[in-house]
Amino acid sequence: MKKNRRSFIQLAGAAGLSLAGGKYFNLHEDMTNKKTGMRDNLLHKAYDSGLSGTEETAVNLIGPYGPWAAGLLEKDLPSLSFRRNEFTNSESWKKEAKNRLAERLGFPDIGLAPPVRKTREYSYDGLHIEELEWQLPYGRPTSALLLKPAGASGKLPGIIAFHDHGGNKYFGTRKITRTSEKQHPLIRAHQEQYYEGRAWANELARKGYVVLVADAFPFASRRVMMQDVPPHQRQGLDDNNPENSGNIEAYNRWAAQHEHVMAKSLFSAGTTWPGVFLAEDLKALDILCSRDDVDSSRIGCGGLSGGGMRTVFAGGFDERIRCAVCVGFMTTWKDFILNKSFTHTWMTYVPILPKELDFPEILGLRVPLPTLVLNDSEDGLYTIGEMRKADSILREIFEKAGAASNYHCSFHPGPHKFDIAMQNEAFDWFDKWLK
Repeated sequence: MKKNRRSFIQLAGAAGLSLAGGKYFNLHEDMTNKKTGMRDNLLHKAYDSGLSGTEETAVNLIGPYGPWAAGLLEKDLPSLSFRRNEFTNSESWKKEAKNRLAERLGFPDIGLAPPVRKTREYSYDGLHIEELEWQLPYGRPTSALLLKPAGASGKLPGIIAFHDHGGNKYFGTRKITRTSEKQHPLIRAHQEQYYEGRAWANELARKGYVVLVADAFPFASRRVMMQDVPPHQRQGLDDNNPENSGNIEAYNRWAAQHEHVMAKSLFSAGTTWPGVFLAEDLKALDILCSRDDVDSSRIGCGGLSGGGMRTVFAGGFDERIRCAVCVGFMTTWKDFILNKSFTHTWMTYVPILPKELDFPEILGLRVPLPTLVLNDSEDGLYTIGEMRKADSILREIFEKAGAASNYHCSFHPGPHKFDIAMQNEAFDWFDKWLK
């Protein structure tokens, strides 16, 4: 596990990539691993001993510029933070803050919910499974899976299950589902490493939910293919024999290096990667809520890492999501400034927004709706001190809104993952609030 996690963190720094759950990351970390470990140990000791200011941040990713950059956010609470004294009514605060969030996201108008085509349906391992497809105004069609208990009748609560990033754009829905006894060896290894061998979307559906899992932009069916880009950008790759493991790994290395290109293009178009995610995830939410077998008043969402990040934005923005579970993606903007930007994807950032909302406050926009955050205490993608600070921020928001019992945060032992113990806690949380 540790070796795979390190190699995942490795591709990110060189490529500007990566959100969790995968094995492709920062190429230079092998050379700097000892220094990185020393830095994290120093920071953790500083947080745990209550040090502040320059003592806490003396060692950081951008050297002498770190204290100055962090100071830009530390002079006062963010301007739209519910923790500020001038905000006393949570509903009026949410309206103002959500409008600003949409503005900062460059939230793209992608039209009405698209028509959905069912390409196949069948039963597997106690589940009724539908393979779905819809066409957004751009890109290739989105492939999705819908899972529910076989033989279920009436309206069931619905869940949008977000797959992780994992430094692996070749795969999407397959990362958290299983539709036959035959699995691609890379998917089997992925689920063993990050989900303790479980296809967690299947497990949740078996508990009495209609679960929708769709390929995110630009993963799997939505990925950028070699034929889509100029020849000089292809690095000798093509789209032939796509299921070959070696070709998949080569594609994922290419996609990591292409990520900064996509991000710059989106910024230049007046939008952001989180804005595109949110626009597309809300279309998936429209699709789920419109189904005859779904009770649209009982909708939840959740996911690990990249899926946790999408939970923050979708769960914070749309109150149709009555219950949210963010796994392995909760910290502060300060953590990204000083410590951990090199372990994360370009998909995370929203220019200017940190002056107005700290990262946990985006998820806090859903107050008083039930919200669970699951962290790993040895997660190398964040510092433990800033994960704890994020917890205290969310706790303060829910307490101020008079909804303290609707928020919970747990720290589980181990590295970045969504293992069975964490899944069971998440499933119990969904059951508590949606059944």
